Amino acid sequence: MQIKDIVKKVKQIEIRTRRKTEATLMGQYHSAFKGQGMTFAEVRPYQFGDEIRRIDWNKTARFREPFVKVMEEERELTMMILVDISASMDYGTKTRLKREYVAEIAASLGFSAAGNNDKVGLILFADKVYKVIPPQKGRKHILSLVSQILTADYVPVVSKVDKALEYMMGIFKRKSLVFLLSDFEDEYDSKILRVASKKHQLLGMRIFDEKDNEIPDVGYALLNDAETGKQIWVNTSSARWRYTFAEAQKQKQRNLEEDFANSSAEFMNINTGEDYSKLLYNYFQKK
Repeated sequence: MQIKDIVKKVKQIEIRTRRKTEATLMGQYHSAFKGQGMTFAEVRPYQFGDEIRRIDWNKTARFREPFVKVMEEERELTMMILVDISASMDYGTKTRLKREYVAEIAASLGFSAAGNNDKVGLILFADKVYKVIPPQKGRKHILSLVSQILTADYVPVVSKVDKALEYMMGIFKRKSLVFLLSDFEDEYDSKILRVASKKHQLLGMRIFDEKDNEIPDVGYALLNDAETGKQIWVNTSSARWRYTFAEAQKQKQRNLEEDFANSSAEFMNINTGEDYSKLLYNYFQKK
């Protein structure tokens, strides 16, 4: 893309997503994620009715009278958006490529977080982590993240979701809202899902094009794996071959759903032709 095309695309995404966010998502996000945990505010003398477990024993011993810790709810959360930039994400048979669809989802999530005064960060990954943008607040920052997703070099390599999660957990210790966007075309170590969901609130979002699941009858065709470069001739006129392919994709989806469920993590299967805001609304409402 040329710079002017990028700017135009980012503005279009902002207009579309801000309308959706303000109309349907922001309120649900705020209700679901008001803040998690308690943070220390001050120490004051003990008053009748205070909880014993709040007593600050060090200060109590020093002044020989009871003091208690006053806590307040942590209002500020951190959202981390992890985006797969392997070559299979730079594809689409609808009006948008997967990468453009992901950019819109990231924008909606980002503006929802911004409306709650939360920080948002971005990790772009494929076979390794390619870029990390630390969490920040504000509209300009959200638009910068969208631009990064649109303009990233989508690399022809096998994607490693587990490596991205490992990296994220290594540098972000505090519990965060983690949104993992990928087509999950490649294998991964499911153990990392369990570890990640214990430390963070994890939602996996499988972004797929309808042709990822079913291939039409177009006769003999040379299929190319965008990530490995492997090519194979197939007879798409064979009803048996098309059925076998579709069933394999359905089984892959079932395995994904099972892996996330067993890890106590959330999962969404999203077609690039559908309205993702309804799915996010339901997710926020459930939380």
